[in-house]
Amino acid sequence: MVKARKHFPAQGLMALAMASAAALSGCSAPPALKTSQAQIAHSWSGRLGLQVNDPLVQEQSFSASFHLQGTPEQGRLDIFNPLGSQIAQLQWQPGLATLQQGDRITPSDSLHALLRQSLGTALPLEALFGWLQGLAVTADGWQVDLSRHAEGRITAQRITPLPQATLRVVLQRPE
Repeated sequence: MVKARKHFPAQGLMALAMASAAALSGCSAPPALKTSQAQIAHSWSGRLGLQVNDPLVQEQSFSASFHLQGTPEQGRLDIFNPLGSQIAQLQWQPGLATLQQGDRITPSDSLHALLRQSLGTALPLEALFGWLQGLAVTADGWQVDLSRHAEGRITAQRITPLPQATLRVVLQRPE
């Protein structure tokens, strides 16, 4: 049986995707994040792809360019379409995460919940930051392949719990 491939709609992208919660915050803008020297040191750009294989629904996948800055505790993820236009921005700090897509701002008190709702799957955010640095950080249910990290390539697969997912990251080389 061949599964139909369903692409995440623009509303479903976060980015790291890359990158929705329940309530909109009217006309208010997300709070500005302070950028520290430590955050500047933790900055990555490139392309990412996420494929979610849920046996109960159609396969879902998306890919986009991204720029990620920060730490698992506080940061910002910008997601871009193939033409380079920004399609989403995710910002987080302790107790608050916001997803902005155009004029739509979706707040949440949990970055993990916001990611899970937007992508249809949870991502091991703390481990991802380690993987981007080339560290073999473990995450329950996930297997990471860092054998090509020196080439800027990372692949991680979630085996359990369902749905299974594959995350691929290709880092842009600094010029």
